[in-house]
Amino acid sequence: MEHTMKEPNPLAISLKLQAEPCGRADAIIQGERYRFTVLTPELIRMEYSEEGCFEDRASQTVVNRNFPVPKFRVIDLGNKLELITDRLHLTYDKKPFSRHGLSIRIRNEAGHLMSVWNYGDPVQDLRGTARTLDNADGAIPLEHGLLSRSGFTLVDDSSSLILEEDGRVELRLQEALDFYFFGYGHDYLKCLKDFYHLCGSTPLLPRYALGNWWSRYYPYSEVEYKALVERFESEQIPFSVAVMDMDWHLVHIDPQYGSGWTGYTWNRDLFPDPQRFLSWLHERGLRVTLNVHPADGVRAFEDPYLAIAAELGLDPEKGDAVEFDITDPNFLRAYFKFLHHPLEDEGVDFWWIDWQQGGVTKVPGLDPLWMLNHYHYLDSGRRGNRKLTFSRYAGLGSHRYPVGFSGDTIVTWESLDFQPYFTANAANVGYGWWSHDIGGHMNGYLDDELAIRWVQFGVFSPILRLHSSASAFNSKEPWRFNKIAADVMKDYLRLRHSLLPYLYTMNRYASRDSLPLVRPMYYHHAQRNEAYEVPNEYYFGTEIIVCPITQPVNSKVGVAEFKAWLPKGIWIDFFNGRVYDGGRKLSLYRNLENIPVLAKAGAIVPLADLTEYTSLVDNPRSMEVRVFAGGSGHFHLWEDEGDTAEDRDEQWCDTEMIMEIGEKASFKILPAKGNTEAVPERRSWKLSFVGFADTKVQVLACGTVITAEMGYNEATHTLTIMISDLAVDQSLEVMFADARIAVNSVDEEVFNLLNRAQILFQMKEHIYRVIQESSTPTAALSALSSMDLEHSLYGALCEILTARL
Repeated sequence: MEHTMKEPNPLAISLKLQAEPCGRADAIIQGERYRFTVLTPELIRMEYSEEGCFEDRASQTVVNRNFPVPKFRVIDLGNKLELITDRLHLTYDKKPFSRHGLSIRIRNEAGHLMSVWNYGDPVQDLRGTARTLDNADGAIPLEHGLLSRSGFTLVDDSSSLILEEDGRVELRLQEALDFYFFGYGHDYLKCLKDFYHLCGSTPLLPRYALGNWWSRYYPYSEVEYKALVERFESEQIPFSVAVMDMDWHLVHIDPQYGSGWTGYTWNRDLFPDPQRFLSWLHERGLRVTLNVHPADGVRAFEDPYLAIAAELGLDPEKGDAVEFDITDPNFLRAYFKFLHHPLEDEGVDFWWIDWQQGGVTKVPGLDPLWMLNHYHYLDSGRRGNRKLTFSRYAGLGSHRYPVGFSGDTIVTWESLDFQPYFTANAANVGYGWWSHDIGGHMNGYLDDELAIRWVQFGVFSPILRLHSSASAFNSKEPWRFNKIAADVMKDYLRLRHSLLPYLYTMNRYASRDSLPLVRPMYYHHAQRNEAYEVPNEYYFGTEIIVCPITQPVNSKVGVAEFKAWLPKGIWIDFFNGRVYDGGRKLSLYRNLENIPVLAKAGAIVPLADLTEYTSLVDNPRSMEVRVFAGGSGHFHLWEDEGDTAEDRDEQWCDTEMIMEIGEKASFKILPAKGNTEAVPERRSWKLSFVGFADTKVQVLACGTVITAEMGYNEATHTLTIMISDLAVDQSLEVMFADARIAVNSVDEEVFNLLNRAQILFQMKEHIYRVIQESSTPTAALSALSSMDLEHSLYGALCEILTARL
């Protein structure tokens, strides 16, 4: 087979992925034409080669086969081989892989037989994600994933290319079969953890990536963009990333050069001094990414044309285009050296790689999108900052190159309705950092309510990036919507920045503990059928469940419905403090102001207190901690400097928080440990105890009683305690006289619902009287059921009356 890209790689030093591709010798069972590697009790690599040649180098997907050797047995009967672990029993006839010659029996965590797989059987999995949502108007098909209710999945790595030690990518030496059998039963989190070990961990994102991103496909000038940023500041709408779509470069070019989609030359009519402009954005705490469509290479009108043409041996006087060829190492070096590094030196922080030209290169099987993601990500850390790129999904293993750009969706309710499921389900291939066009990109229609709901979902999604097309009528500035929509959108965009302490801790968990921020419900409740029946409901970090509303409100009642399932236990609404008993399905109803976000009993959620507004994403001096009633809880707030090149233990500061429910209930914030230089020396704390009945408390700093400002909000059942200017090396403790859960204010909640409902006054009065006069919620519901009420009204009343069982 002819090889490609064999010349010395000029980028070998800087653009190599760390890998340990060789499996342990004592985990390998090998014959003349077959080889099995027992990676874990649930994961076996299976290879077959007629030439007896097996691959020990890293591939595009698999980079680390060096696992601790698990216990296993081998029974060799001459013409039959059996390989047995605690979870898998493989039987093989030593011939070419076939349905009758290779099978695996899968046992669950309890040791009971769960499934039997025969070679060639189709795998029924829970699906993964997709390359793009371009032009999607609702649901689209998803690729295969790693998890299955049947207990097993199969990854075929036979055709992926090889990563050489010096950073080159080349074809495999021989045609062979190379499969990875995942037989994890319903232990989904363990499956994902071992997948990350096999294929590389999810990198730690820089802190700024978790804030709000502003993006619009629009030909801004420097003056217009500065005015926009200043308007955001005056409206106290925080952003951390400025996304410059393609109009930063020349787009109206001489037709002899083709289209203007590809470009590397600033449009100086719009940006007379690019470096000055980028510096101005940096001074306001914004990081900058530029959009590039690299497919057309470099044409003669570009500023860097002469340099790159000379570098690659072209005659500049002929004006021939420098062809985009990601498989050519010389082009690859020049691509970064002349097209990207100079712009980075001017102030570009990372790149939006907008590849839309398919998956064909001069190397059979090599996807140019994968190459762009791989090399751009590795190159992005050359200046000593944390690596980051922004591009589409290019298949299994793409989680190593965050952040993902999901593409140009249509502005419809159908598009929004698909995105929560699409986002959570991507965890099934380890892809945890999708960035959607929040609000939708193009076509569709203006609907202020849709814009609200999309932003609310965006706050509780991995990356919040507002985006829209070049239409003069399509943009996402909150003030372009009606006042109600504008106010809600502003509040939620501020909430996103308030959530940064929580999000950044979850960022660490995603990278170090293989726990994606957004996870389907079945990850933690695999044996419950209901967990598979709520595709738009998901865990958001360790403490909360999110139920994005993706349908319009009922115009008469003013609420929209989400059909939820709450796991067993107590759950408390993040916003209004309503307490729910779980272990059941129920419909949740919310007005435009909020969506159902439910914290588990004992949840601890650290926030930045933005009472004194700032758009900066630094570790905050003013903190709010929301603590939820009903159980004990434990949280580690992890902080570092936010953009260091490497993730090292010594860079982290850990602030431990503990809620203890018992005879002597207390909440403690322990002294910060580790790299305390990464956080402010002193902090103010706003402690919000949500869902607690009003009670007396005592506040102590380092064991000494101190005076603190306190208040109790009856509507949200929230006790608030304010502590100012406390050194981070001091402990803080709140001792409760009583830590009972608050009783829901049923009468008040019913009144508020009816008060907003657009129905007859007599009907409101009748409903309210029925509920007040009924001896039990069951009696009230029985009476209401005979009144032929609007579905949403009856459902919302049911929710209020039966939140506690």
